[in-house]
Amino acid sequence: MNAPPDIDSVAPQSDGEIVRWLTNETRDERFIDNIFAELCLRLQRAGIPLKRATMNLLIQHPQWLGARIIWADGKREAEITRVDYEVRERSEYIGSPVYEIHEGATEVRERLERAPGRKHALYDEMRAQGLTDYVAWPLLHTLGKRHVVTFATDRPGGFDDAQIAGLSKLLPVLALVSEIRMKNRLARTLLETYVGSHAGELILAGATRRGSGTTVRAAIMICDLRDFTRISDSWPRDDVIDLLNDYFDAMSEPIARHGGEILKFIGDGLLAIFPLSDPKACANLLHAVSEARQAMAALSEKNSMMGRAPMNYGIGVHVGDVMYGNIGSRTRLDFTVIGPAVNMASRLEALTKQLGKNVLLSRAFADLVERDFRLERVGEHAVRGFSEPIELFAFQG
Repeated sequence: MNAPPDIDSVAPQSDGEIVRWLTNETRDERFIDNIFAELCLRLQRAGIPLKRATMNLLIQHPQWLGARIIWADGKREAEITRVDYEVRERSEYIGSPVYEIHEGATEVRERLERAPGRKHALYDEMRAQGLTDYVAWPLLHTLGKRHVVTFATDRPGGFDDAQIAGLSKLLPVLALVSEIRMKNRLARTLLETYVGSHAGELILAGATRRGSGTTVRAAIMICDLRDFTRISDSWPRDDVIDLLNDYFDAMSEPIARHGGEILKFIGDGLLAIFPLSDPKACANLLHAVSEARQAMAALSEKNSMMGRAPMNYGIGVHVGDVMYGNIGSRTRLDFTVIGPAVNMASRLEALTKQLGKNVLLSRAFADLVERDFRLERVGEHAVRGFSEPIELFAFQG
């Protein structure tokens, strides 16, 4: 989040001037929270006695239902909090003004100075803060999507009719401005979710042409879950999905934490890289593997308490140059890595079962880390697709 521009030198504005500002002068501001904070400051300068304002936005994210942007008097920046999916079951949401707007209300107005009308903890909190009036309206985006904006004041008697009219005049433009920013953020979130943060940034920067790419030197990690065919044939469908999600959490979170990038999930396997532009990339990969191993042990223990067999997996690790970019048909592309180094990591993963080792490293990778990690030499072995035997090591960390 960037701080909003300094507007202390801006002359007081009318609500019409604020509408023109929203329409014409916010196009270079990327973040809706900055626009919203500056909007609130401009409203104060226009004579509207604003004390508190919020935007409640529903977003499409794997972990979060929405985001709440909160501005308060005396603040030059807005605060953003994430809202999880479970909020719909909690009292903070049920019966709240946001709930009423989501259920179809076109306005929620509460005169807080008067005897309590609607019953909800939020109104009690606002009264305790000295607020006198509160209004919530829907922000209507395309295809029927409803978000919520709220305004509150501590002015004795609350907002007057002209102030309410001035605020309501902003809604269509604020809806448009917020939708544009949300769609930009949604595009970024979806790309981060499905292709990873680095690939997502490249795609947003224009790397969308088939065949475009670059050569990257990286440590490559390929992981696969053992006995998945048997599990998927014998377990209930929902249990299989839960198992896969738990397994991918156990593997993925350490990878992300240590600077790796997961490029794809392939059934019950995953492909990740640690670019060697980071001098600690190879060490980071092994730290990620160590943490993933602990998480998998905990997951197996949980499964054993349910009468299920331990979860086994294999990881192949190699290092080398890979082509990183767009591969696919004219209409369906995949942002991935290809090359002999990727093939080698895949072959090593396949050998883990044959050699009875969870993690196999190539000699090329081991040369970069063996001074700092305990490795077990497991000899030279033929690797399918490669003419010479490859010296392999098992990771004991």
